Amino acid sequence: MDIEQARYNMVEQQIRPWDVLDQDVLDLLLRIRREDFVPEEHRALAFVDMEIPLGHGEVMWTPKLEARALQELDVRPSDRVLEVGTGSGYLTALLASRAAEVVSIDIVPEFTAAANQTLRAHGIDNVVLHSGDAARDWADEAGFDVIVLTGSTPLLSEAFRRRLRVGGRLFAIVGEPPVMQAKLITCSAPGAFRSVTLFETCVAPLVNAPQPAAFVF
Repeated sequence: MDIEQARYNMVEQQIRPWDVLDQDVLDLLLRIRREDFVPEEHRALAFVDMEIPLGHGEVMWTPKLEARALQELDVRPSDRVLEVGTGSGYLTALLASRAAEVVSIDIVPEFTAAANQTLRAHGIDNVVLHSGDAARDWADEAGFDVIVLTGSTPLLSEAFRRRLRVGGRLFAIVGEPPVMQAKLITCSAPGAFRSVTLFETCVAPLVNAPQPAAFVF
């Protein structure tokens, strides 16, 4: 396989047609080697328009979803980012390449260890990785300019809104199968938020995501 041609085709045939037109984002996708973050047994699928199994019942997002989220979040060089769900570490790498700092949490310690090794191999050192459960909140009083949840959640915890600094952006996929909505929530002023629905999709839920109250007859 011609890896560079496959990478180019991923960008031009999958990602650009999905309304990802920010040239800085497209250039980053050409530069960060996605195949290095894919489990070895699935490396031939690194540029395919599909979710790639990571083990532990988890998957990588499709390339176009990774790219679209990155574009919508408009990550800036001064931003402090919270990523809930490290997974392979590929989206972590993309975020870190644009931000000042990324704090990334995963409930699976093996993912944290593997991502740490791959990120260091790529010379990415502005990431702090934690093993833990952040599906409902991640206590950090400094706050964040960007928050991204890499698993879906039936209900979005209000705690994440409270962690946003003014001007901060939160990307979350909210709802239940078969249809969920990708939302971008912006903190416009202290305690004030604006929410925009970007598109419909369906991804695996975060472990321990908040659930709606059960209806009792």
